Amino acid sequence: MNWSLKMGKRYMPTVLIFAFLLLAWQLVVSVFGVREYILPSPASVLNAITNSEIPWGSHMLVTATEVVGGFLLAAVVGVLLGTAIAWSDTAARALMPFLVFVNTLPKVAIAPLILLWFGYGLVPNLLIGALIGFFSVVINTAAGLSQIDQDMLDLGRVFNAPKWRVFVKIRIPNAYPYILSALKITATSAVVGAILGEFVASQAGLGYVIITSQSTMNTPVAFAAIAFVSIIGLSLFGIVSLLARVLAPWAVDGGR
Repeated sequence: MNWSLKMGKRYMPTVLIFAFLLLAWQLVVSVFGVREYILPSPASVLNAITNSEIPWGSHMLVTATEVVGGFLLAAVVGVLLGTAIAWSDTAARALMPFLVFVNTLPKVAIAPLILLWFGYGLVPNLLIGALIGFFSVVINTAAGLSQIDQDMLDLGRVFNAPKWRVFVKIRIPNAYPYILSALKITATSAVVGAILGEFVASQAGLGYVIITSQSTMNTPVAFAAIAFVSIIGLSLFGIVSLLARVLAPWAVDGGR
């Protein structure tokens, strides 16, 4: 009971905000008579979700696979590159300019090239999602591994700990909050990348549904697809937040 009350107090403001926005949305559409193809009411969107002939489950599965795959790829590559940068000054000097260059590339412009190189399907959309989200993981990993209390490093030297042991016992635990914060950003970035890839060219996924519904001015279906995209992003963000509470509880809400 205490746990449920704590969760209720924690998330009740968010629930109230969403409820207020939905109510305001419904009132605006009803009072001003906004046409459905411009702004559908929440009731119309709900009807599109429940009564539509669109196979929402299969489209959600495609997009969720792209999002999760892009997120995991960005996380693994980002942590490895960040570790290399923190481990070696030579690697840092060699990698950082190249990574900054890659990160500054306009993703909208290179998305068609990725589709050209890798064809249509899950892989290019997964890569676009990873490309958008990996840089923050690299930077935060390197920062977490480098910004150590000097007294901790001195303690390691006193005990003649080798470099790899200092990394495992001191630097990596210190980097947990940094990495997990970056992963929260990457969780949302992966969603953007997957949808961007589906916008450019795809035959399945929620981005594909949004594009096709807009071409037929079926705005309630487009809003329903956007709602499902948000659910995927919020779910992945929630999983990362839960992981942060498990691995680095001292860094989440002051350890509460």
